[in-house]
Amino acid sequence: MLDIRFIRENPEAVKENIKKKFQDSKLPLVDEVIDLDAKRRAAIAEADQLRSNRNTLSKQIGMLMGQAKKDPAKLEEAEAVKRQVKEQADRLAELEHQEAELEQELHHRLLLIPQIIDPSVPIGKDDSENVEVERFGDATVPDFPIPYHTELMESFDGIDMDAAGRVSGNGFYYLLGDIARLHEAVLAYGRDFMIGKGFTYCIPPFMIHGNVVEGVMSQTDMEGMMYKIEGEDLYLIGTSEHSMIGRFIDQILPVENLPQTLTSYSPCFRKEKGAHGIEERGVYRIHQFEKQEMIVVCKPEESKDWYEKLWQYSVELFRSLDIPVRQLECCSGDLADLKVKSCDIEAWSPRQQKFFEVCSCSNLGDAQARRLRIRYKDENGKMQLCHTLNNTCVAPPRMLIAFLENNLQADGSVRIPEVLRPYMGGKTQLTPKA
Repeated sequence: MLDIRFIRENPEAVKENIKKKFQDSKLPLVDEVIDLDAKRRAAIAEADQLRSNRNTLSKQIGMLMGQAKKDPAKLEEAEAVKRQVKEQADRLAELEHQEAELEQELHHRLLLIPQIIDPSVPIGKDDSENVEVERFGDATVPDFPIPYHTELMESFDGIDMDAAGRVSGNGFYYLLGDIARLHEAVLAYGRDFMIGKGFTYCIPPFMIHGNVVEGVMSQTDMEGMMYKIEGEDLYLIGTSEHSMIGRFIDQILPVENLPQTLTSYSPCFRKEKGAHGIEERGVYRIHQFEKQEMIVVCKPEESKDWYEKLWQYSVELFRSLDIPVRQLECCSGDLADLKVKSCDIEAWSPRQQKFFEVCSCSNLGDAQARRLRIRYKDENGKMQLCHTLNNTCVAPPRMLIAFLENNLQADGSVRIPEVLRPYMGGKTQLTPKA
């Protein structure tokens, strides 16, 4: 959400940013916001004047009532002033109601105007125009066939989607045996990897209030992702970022406690609306999964450096598991409205012979902090908004697809990289059951 003063003073820059995001339907919002803001400020100014008048007139009534003991004519004059006070009180009540309505309308429209993107963001309409920046590791294709990921898991008796369908419906799964253990191993390894980088490990609430949802994500994303608890002001989180950033709502953080560097575990729940291709079946796009996340809350001047660090941590982690990856810069049309800059880390799929997303790193600038009022006092004692960033650490089971395909051997076994062996009871490989 942009500062209303910025919109008021830079309307053309805000409109140009909307055009860069290919959201021309939102262009009228800028003029609507400026008009609503002008009306709101006029109502506030008139109301303040009436409040000031009320104090003056009240003193005048008291003086006239005192004088009426000696001069009865003053009593009639006092009654006239009382009528004036009543008229102004009615007008003040009207203005206060009008001010509340204008504030609500203004806030709703401000939520729809996208954040100003970083100048370095490539301009493009959608994810097809995202830009590859760099590759890490050799993206090779073995000389033996690689089964579809659910077939791979089934060879280890590691998945049961049929039973999950009967119990919960499509988009759910049971993980079993070595595959379930591998799932927990990569989460534990991701946790310890981030702790080793100096991050504090957290387990947050898995449900949040509606005002926190509004503060951490765009309205469009909310509709397509979030599950609401019926009859309560609670939503299941789609990622632990939502709950972790919500932790700081209405807080003034001591500057000496910045940056806050946190790594959080949670289950994630998503509607995942829309049709998806064959490669997104199985456990690629599901309603429930688990994830280890990276969260940073910092001073504005530090956020660009943290953005670079976060996506590089993803590369380092995946390469330690012998998975080739690439960094893909998200173009303007692929950025969610709250994001200033974002990139995906994509893992190599030797079966598909292409890369697919496993991490998403985002700098949200002050967008979430403005909505949730997350602030700190700078060295001069001036109140400032924090910047927030997030990045996926590991998100199995999608990450398991990349792991299994890249570590699959010709005999059907799966090699366990050295860094993961302590989390797998010392196993060096997984052996198929059939």
